[in-house]
Amino acid sequence: MRRLSAVPNRSAIPIAVLACALALPFTASAQDAVVEKPAALVADGMPAVPVALADKTRPYMEFRTAAFQGWNAADRSMLITTRFGNTPQVHGVKAPGGARTQMSFEVDRIGAASWAPGRGDVMVVMKDVGGGEFFQLYTLKDGMLTLLTDGKSRNEFGAWSHDGALVGYSSTRRNGADSDLYVMDPRNPKSDRLVAQVKGGGWQIAGFSPDKAKAIVVEYQSITKSNLWLLDFASGKLAPLGDHRKAIAYGGADFAADGTLWVTSDEGSEFLRLGTVDLRSGAFRAVAPEPKWDVDAFDIAPDGSWIAYIVNEAGVARLKLLDVRSGKARTVDGLPAGQMGNIHIAPWGDIGLSVTSAKSAADAFSVDPKTLAVARWTTSETGGLDVTKNVEPELVEVKSFDGTSVSGFLYRPDPAKFPGKRPLIVNIHGGPEGQSQPTFLGRNNYLINELGIAIFFPNVRGSSGYGKSFVSMDNGPWKRENSVKDIGAFLDVLEKDPALDATRFAETGGSYGGYMCYAVAIRYGARLKAANCVVAISNFVTFLENTQSYRRDLRRVEYGDERDAKQRAKLMEISPLTSVAKLNLPLMVVTGGNDPRVPASEADQMVKAVRDKGGMAWHLLGQDEGHGFAKKVNQDYQFWTSLMFWQQSLLK
Repeated sequence: MRRLSAVPNRSAIPIAVLACALALPFTASAQDAVVEKPAALVADGMPAVPVALADKTRPYMEFRTAAFQGWNAADRSMLITTRFGNTPQVHGVKAPGGARTQMSFEVDRIGAASWAPGRGDVMVVMKDVGGGEFFQLYTLKDGMLTLLTDGKSRNEFGAWSHDGALVGYSSTRRNGADSDLYVMDPRNPKSDRLVAQVKGGGWQIAGFSPDKAKAIVVEYQSITKSNLWLLDFASGKLAPLGDHRKAIAYGGADFAADGTLWVTSDEGSEFLRLGTVDLRSGAFRAVAPEPKWDVDAFDIAPDGSWIAYIVNEAGVARLKLLDVRSGKARTVDGLPAGQMGNIHIAPWGDIGLSVTSAKSAADAFSVDPKTLAVARWTTSETGGLDVTKNVEPELVEVKSFDGTSVSGFLYRPDPAKFPGKRPLIVNIHGGPEGQSQPTFLGRNNYLINELGIAIFFPNVRGSSGYGKSFVSMDNGPWKRENSVKDIGAFLDVLEKDPALDATRFAETGGSYGGYMCYAVAIRYGARLKAANCVVAISNFVTFLENTQSYRRDLRRVEYGDERDAKQRAKLMEISPLTSVAKLNLPLMVVTGGNDPRVPASEADQMVKAVRDKGGMAWHLLGQDEGHGFAKKVNQDYQFWTSLMFWQQSLLK
């Protein structure tokens, strides 16, 4: 699909990995030199960071990642985003292993970038300010950005036309809430025009027909329901495809060169399957052979004869190539086992994508579709550390309170280096439709490799990747706490593990995982030492009232509707703030001052409530950050303060 490779909607930003940190066995004295705190951070109720602590962790702070963004048809180079300064920026790479040449130089990170397909004459990038997620579209040339959108509303790139002449995108500029649809030639910003006015915040142009007369539009309502529409550009009419009364999810959609509409859909299945949709009847026909597991992403070869797609097999990604005529698929075996994404097929056929694993930082790769040979275009620095020594996780499966099977990934330290029972941190993902998968842990490798700390990443009910029934098991206020009980089932098993010290367990989580962090601390506080909760929901009612308007209805589908009296009462009942009297663990709270998803007020009210009852609450606020810290200086300081928090509350 010819689109910018932005953060997927099905998952919150993976800030929980950043949040989980443990302390050095180090105690600062008054005369020790301290790290200068970044100017935009407010460190409330916590000590300064000793320079000695920062120095000892330094190699683990200096890793980089590279995200594949697309191809340049003009010179066959690869476009990536990576960080050499404080934030990820656009770089070009001319050949496998070639130099990363920086092309953008912004204060804030570049969220996504793409050259015009088939032309390579103009690059469009997407960027916000301070993590606020009010994205704008720009062209990038000679290191300078030229604004294409209004500079105020939230604008998200949808797709390029096949010939690279037009871009389709959504924007909330009309009223701040509804994601209307627009088309523009980025070479001429005055060509920008509204093509469809819609209701709701989940609309996007997914792909253009080859003749540019129509577009396929996806209306996202929830992870288990989205609607397909066929947009006619001449009339502006949106015609429904398929039965919109049914709960069917579509993960992606695009046209092949012959006009065939390819999609991923869970119609008739628990999982997203790759197939086609008839433009007259709206009927879906599964084509790819997988009977199980989600197809997470795909791209279509320029001539439409084959398709590259990624299958999520219980959290481990597999790249496959489908021959459209025969329906047979080949598996690419030469890539690291982990996560894959941002897949794009070049006009000459090479497949580009991002790959990360426990033993490899995220890097850009290509695959030859004929031979399946793999080429690594980037090898990101890892602070001089030998990443092949990082441990691979093991899968842990348990039965929860009601017999539901839930699983997660456990990273154990080397028993030869760290004999005896080891402390553990449970790190809960966000979403709630996210999924913990084997990946490069970055700073957290210090915990495992140097401190002998085990880390467990659970996938509670409501996680994606295990079928639409499983992902719906936590929907609404009356089912919400069942996912919290899943953590209790994991604790029952992990506490009996002979290699783990059940007297030294703690937890962390971000976004929805931050809500879980609070809720688990309340329900299972007697079994834990401390909680580090990041950009966390503390009160579902105030969260729904204050989250940005363009996403409010989307979140009501998941959590419940605070405007309904019965649901409001139940939402208040299950909110952590309501039960703050039962939260007796040492608490650390991390907040983004510009967070459009979980407003900073959610943290403020929890910190105040805990302190008012005499509890301990450290609070780290990033005034120039949003839903998770994105700037390296802030990420480093968050890690170090988390180390000190764990040293005091878990390891001391």
